[in-house]
This record gives sequence, C-alpha cells and structure tokens, in this order.
Amino acid sequence: MSNPTEPLLGQVALVTGAARGQGRAHAARLAAQGADIIAIDACAPISETVTYPAATPEDLAETARLVESAGRKVLTRQVDIRDLLALEQVVAEGVAQFGRLDVLIANAGVLSWARLWEMSEEQWDTVVDVNLSGTWRTIRAALPAMIEAGNGGSIVIVSSSAGLKATPGNGHYAASKHGLVALTNTLALEAGEFGIRVNSIHPYSVDTVMIQPDAMMEMFGKHPAFLHSFPPVALRQASDGQSGFMPVEDVAEVVAWLAGPGSGPLSGAQIPVDAGALKY
Repeated sequence: MSNPTEPLLGQVALVTGAARGQGRAHAARLAAQGADIIAIDACAPISETVTYPAATPEDLAETARLVESAGRKVLTRQVDIRDLLALEQVVAEGVAQFGRLDVLIANAGVLSWARLWEMSEEQWDTVVDVNLSGTWRTIRAALPAMIEAGNGGSIVIVSSSAGLKATPGNGHYAASKHGLVALTNTLALEAGEFGIRVNSIHPYSVDTVMIQPDAMMEMFGKHPAFLHSFPPVALRQASDGQSGFMPVEDVAEVVAWLAGPGSGPLSGAQIPVDAGALKY
C-alpha cells in the first residue's frame, strides 16, 4: 500500500521542460509526493520564430533547489528534446544514479502565432518537431528503461486544449497537440502489457511565459473573428485586477494524481484541465 502523504516515495520521475512554468511546478509537486527527479530543459533559444524568452540554466537550477527543498534528489541536464542521443544519455545517467525510472512527464513544448498559409517553414517545423516529434523522442528514450525496471509506471503527456479543438492563429501548434492525442492513445495500448499507463492532459490558458497577451491581441486585432474560438476564461480578469490565467500549481496537482496510484484504472484518457472553458 502506498504512503498517502508521499505516494511516489521511492520512485523516479523524468520531467521535460522543467526549468520553469508547468515543468517546474510538476517537478516540485512530484518531489513533494516522494519522487526523485530527472529534470531536463533546453535552457536556450529554440528558434527565432519563438519570440518569448527561453528558459535559462539559472531557471533549471531553481527547479533543482525546489526539489531538494522537498528532501528529494535531483539530476538536471540541459537537453533539447529534439536530440534523441542526448535524451538516451540522460535517461541512462538517471537510471545509473537512481536505479530506476517510473514516471515520465512529457511537458516540453513551444508556441508561435501565424495563419497557416502565412507561416514560414521554420515556424511550422520548429513547433511540430519540438511538440510532437520531440515528445516521441522522449518516449523512445525513456520507455525501454521503464519496461526494463519492471515496476509499471505512468506517462503523462502534456497536450493542450488546442489538442481537442481548433485554434485559429496557431494551427501548427494545434496540429502538434492533436498529434499527441494519437500518440497517447496508441502508447496506452502498446505499453499496457507492461503495467505502464499513458494519459494526456489538456490545459487552457496557463500562466506561463508562453502566454503572450500582446501577440494574442495583435492576432485578434487583425482577425477579430478568431476571438470566438477562444473561450472567455482566457481573457477574464480576477477581482484584484491580476490575470485570470490558471496557476501552474493547479495543473501540477492533476499531473501528480495521474502519476500516482490514485489514478490507477486510468489509461488512454484525455483530461481537460481548463476550468470548464471547453464547455463554452
């Protein structure tokens, strides 16, 4: 029977895009539940077409500090998930250091804005290669170690509300996130025989640097009809005047539940983490 206060005690979790935002929150929450953490992030600009600031090595160091403050061990490495060899090396290093791998949180992703026929090849290729192909590469690197450990485990793939509905202005992002649904469901069937569960989450308007209000407003200003495809939760203001975007900690709670034994019967599921926005 698992420890109710630390249900992941003795387990090891790999978190991608862990330097800040959702990834940092996931790493910290899993550590609080008892897991040791392998935290990776590119910590460098991905492409000139991604216009918000990249995470830094200092950001990743802060994630490590939070994990260690929870009393857990952490291995951090600067890894771009487009690099399969680097992913395989960090998984091998993590297993050598911690002895196992039980949980994968495939969180890393990027976003940019343009209409489909106006974006450059680099803009399309960057988003699809990071979000979809990079997630596949992460799974390709991590899953053999999880199978070899023989402990079952849980994979949580961070998609988006854009993986469940159309989002004009970022169709490449939506295509990549819809692709993650197929990846999730196929992997749930393929990995189930090893006791490994695979689910995707679909957050909406989470408070991270990826949310660029100015870029969004510029897009909506040029194409006001697009606004109707984005539920108003994304634009609301809280009573204190602050952004109404969802805190990363709220998403991390769902991720931690999916990683742990409490969600044991669940695999091949798509979980909206959207405060009901997709019902609008």
